[in-house]
Amino acid sequence: MTPARRITAEAVGTALLLAAVVGSGIMGDRLAGGNVAVALLANTLATGAMLVTLILTFGAISGAHFNPAVTLADASQGGLPWREVPGYLAAQLIGAFAGVAAAHNCSVSLSRRSDCFA
Repeated sequence: MTPARRITAEAVGTALLLAAVVGSGIMGDRLAGGNVAVALLANTLATGAMLVTLILTFGAISGAHFNPAVTLADASQGGLPWREVPGYLAAQLIGAFAGVAAAHNCSVSLSRRSDCFA
């Protein structure tokens, strides 16, 4: 795999993970009827399912780090060349902001009863 493909996979995977984490937290809060335990359970299950899916999807491409701490730990153990670390970190940061923005946009759109992808 080329470095560009691995870095793109990290950005997309991180964006999807953060969208799932934030989005499931928002929806869990709205749908749980004030029951915090149900909201946390829904968020946990959705996050876990998405994480497994993303690891299986992107693991062979980029290592599926999706987290700067994991990237730094992998590089410190020799699993990722240090020259690729800045690209991974930038991709994860950009992906994280994109994923949270997407979840926020959908949340606002749903509260207005409009299409969140319009």
